Amino acid sequence: MTAPRDRTAEPEPIDPDLDVPAPAGSRGRGRDHGQAPVLAAVAAGGAAGAGARYGAALLWPTATAAFPWTTLVVNALGCAVIGAFMVLVTQVWSAHRLVRPFFGTGVLGGFTTFSTYAVDIQRLIGDGHARTALAYLALTPLVALAAVWTAAATTRRVLSRRPR
Repeated sequence: MTAPRDRTAEPEPIDPDLDVPAPAGSRGRGRDHGQAPVLAAVAAGGAAGAGARYGAALLWPTATAAFPWTTLVVNALGCAVIGAFMVLVTQVWSAHRLVRPFFGTGVLGGFTTFSTYAVDIQRLIGDGHARTALAYLALTPLVALAAVWTAAATTRRVLSRRPR
């Protein structure tokens, strides 16, 4: 599917998959369809990710006054996956240019959810559970950052131990 990355090549920009040059003869205006495949990849991935998140909410519903564990776990899992994924696509594989937009932005962007996090906090405060809301408000970014960092570090560690 993907070939090992040439480590002697120039460093890539932050998101090389989205650095699509304008077509020859284009003046940057008019109908440029160069980003259409990227948009389609993000949309398809987003639909899949949002469907997975909705499935998680159906399988593990959160009661009105309860701590929103489902959203916390979904966001932590998504952050862990993006941590490992980004190590793989930036340091190991030379992936197709649509892999990162599809999976990283689309699937994981649709799976994780900042809007539900905000609505959960508002709902908890509105229902008189301010302490739970504040705990959730503080815990989610800490768990998310810990998940992405731990997954990236673990992936790098595992990869450094494998024979080349």
